[in-house]
Amino acid sequence: MNRLAIWLETEAPSDVVIDDTWYSPGVVGFLATFGVAAAAIFIIFDMTRRVRRVRYRAEIVQKLDIEEQAANSKTPPASN
Repeated sequence: MNRLAIWLETEAPSDVVIDDTWYSPGVVGFLATFGVAAAAIFIIFDMTRRVRRVRYRAEIVQKLDIEEQAANSKTPPASN
């Protein structure tokens, strides 16, 4: 009971003024986020370029295989 009386008699804490730096990441946070986003964009473009290159190489190998088979069988290659 005494604890309740003491708790009720205590004053509420005054309003605390929160500084903007308490909840904002600031310049360092912005630069870190920008760096991660820039790295992700670079990786996406680089991976797209590499996948495209591999796909084109596979198409060329397939065409060369068809031409080689046609030359070995002495028949004209089928047109696509």
